[in-house]
Amino acid sequence: MTNLESRIKSGSGRAIVVFDIDGVVRDVSGSYRRAIADTVEHFTAGVYRPSSAEIDHLKSEGLWNNDWDASRELIYRHFEQRGQARSQVALDYDSLIAFFNARYRGSDPNHWTGYICHEPLLLQPNYLEHLTSAGILWGFFSGATRNEALYALSKRLGLPAPVLVAMEDAPGKPDPTGLLAVINQLQQQHRIEQPLPTIYVGDTVADMYTVKAAKTLHPERTWVGVGVLPPHVQETTERLCAYQQTLQKAGAAQVFSNVEQITPEQIQQLL
Repeated sequence: MTNLESRIKSGSGRAIVVFDIDGVVRDVSGSYRRAIADTVEHFTAGVYRPSSAEIDHLKSEGLWNNDWDASRELIYRHFEQRGQARSQVALDYDSLIAFFNARYRGSDPNHWTGYICHEPLLLQPNYLEHLTSAGILWGFFSGATRNEALYALSKRLGLPAPVLVAMEDAPGKPDPTGLLAVINQLQQQHRIEQPLPTIYVGDTVADMYTVKAAKTLHPERTWVGVGVLPPHVQETTERLCAYQQTLQKAGAAQVFSNVEQITPEQIQQLL
């Protein structure tokens, strides 16, 4: 038993870990990111299809956690580079969302057959059980819609009632409202009054900025931002190192190649 586990079991050393979902719990390189590329290509009449690196570059700005917004921004920038003002671009946002969702979820809203059905999982339920056995509370804060998040958490992982704040529940990152809501739910469920040290695990700059914003609002709590490298950036050493440096520059205390490497022992060291 580690020191952290012994303190937790005695009721004096609990911690909270909140996970992002996309790029952390599931690999979305062939789903969400593919849907972004499809959408941009469609609304630029097949002229421009952003590469994975170009999507990463946009995400590194820390403002485009919502993939519908990211798609729209890439479309606007494409036309701006060709001398056309945004006000001149006939782009209907609802049509963009509908097209994106048809790719990601599928054309039938009641029976999903899209890219979401083929996302590899990046953690298994026994990892979360291991955290629980160590007395570590955990939940999820994601920019995905609630149904899309629950597809991974409940349908794929079999979690019966995960503590989750999704797109519909809070402002988008880096606004920390959703992160704080997850923490409050966990502490209320377990009747814990003192502010427990908290780790937020994410794969983007926006995730790290969210931790910084939460720390500004609640400096009385210990906050740690932890990065996870999404699978698509691990294809080459050069890209892996660049992405890792980007997360560290944004505030990540440590960066891992897979979420399951964030063990109770690692959590003890981080805190």
